[in-house]
Amino acid sequence: MHATLSPAAARTLRLLCLAPAGLVDPHTAAALAGCSIGAARTTLDDFVALGLLRALPSPVPQYEVPGCLQPLLRAAAETHERPAELQLARARMLERTVRLLQSCRAITETDNPQAREKLQGMPRALRFATPRAAADWLRARRPALLASARLAVADGELDTLARRLMSQLVRAMVAHFGTQGAAPDLYGVHQLVLDVAERRGLPREKAAALLNLADVDARTGRTAEALVRYRAALDAGREANDPYATGRAMESVGGAHLELGDYDRAADWFGRALAQRLARDERADAARLYGRIATAHTYAGRYGEAQRGWRAAAAGHRKAGDVAASARALSELARVQEYAGRPEESLRTCQEAAEWARHADDTRLQAALQLRLADTLEHLGDPEAARLHRGAAERILGDEPGEHGPEPEHGDNACEIRSTPAED
Repeated sequence: MHATLSPAAARTLRLLCLAPAGLVDPHTAAALAGCSIGAARTTLDDFVALGLLRALPSPVPQYEVPGCLQPLLRAAAETHERPAELQLARARMLERTVRLLQSCRAITETDNPQAREKLQGMPRALRFATPRAAADWLRARRPALLASARLAVADGELDTLARRLMSQLVRAMVAHFGTQGAAPDLYGVHQLVLDVAERRGLPREKAAALLNLADVDARTGRTAEALVRYRAALDAGREANDPYATGRAMESVGGAHLELGDYDRAADWFGRALAQRLARDERADAARLYGRIATAHTYAGRYGEAQRGWRAAAAGHRKAGDVAASARALSELARVQEYAGRPEESLRTCQEAAEWARHADDTRLQAALQLRLADTLEHLGDPEAARLHRGAAERILGDEPGEHGPEPEHGDNACEIRSTPAED
């Protein structure tokens, strides 16, 4: 069959042995063969008619190379193509995939003028009509994209393209599926990033990969494994002289110790991270870390130190202009004061926090504080006032009062790949 095809079609057929996981679409075929997408689509449909490919049920045109043909196509490619030409075809395919992933992500950033401008500057063939079309493409091509990343890393000769591919793959998947939804696939991608970083001696990227892997470990209950990786990320961040990586690693080490119940070490590591944030005048992060230190002291039963920490957190958030965060910190201060057996102080702090929450227009926090005021008033022997505050919470939310509480002081870190080329 190969001998009966035109030279262009025969070359396209041979190069399909490079398609990741044997899955090919018109973009992949066009990049491999160096032809237009329209010509590639026609050629692929001709191959289906000849029984050389299988058309897959998919929202986007997609084909499968039968497994029995893979060794034959590989042998034909090695016979008719020079190694440099095969490598060039791989590079073209990876570059096309990177640009498609950029387009796939950019279409979700409808409120970003730079993203819209970059998207408009791309060829029409690389643009998606809607975010839904981009998500359908990403979902349909997911096995091929993951296989492409694995093959690029295993190749070892195209590490720059491999790094760009993995960076864009992570960003596109997070944009469309969210960090949690994409986590099972991203874990493998971050492991590949770590492999390349170690092979190429890139400590900054090694730190980022270790942080992302550790974050997944921490979210899935493997806290001890996460702690090992966070400390390794700290070493890599220090080697790279990367303040972002070292600061996040120190804070994450503290978080892992907190999860493991080692409150003294948690407070110590949060304190180290705080010292770095203060030295860099990063006020919002410093305020958050005061809260994390206070949380560790609260768990350890050191209520005096916890109160000082929450006061510092509230003041720091206020100076940074985050009124809602300041109100949440005051809310936590009131909780600690109640634990310490000071209900009158807790009541005053709760009232102050409620006032700040009203300034911030944070209805959820206002309702939570009304409930806390109700509990405190009950402890002080005023059930009638407590009932009024519970009614106020119900009116604020129009919901059951026990289902709402203050938002956490510190959220999950988003997956990321740092140190990628600036043009990405």
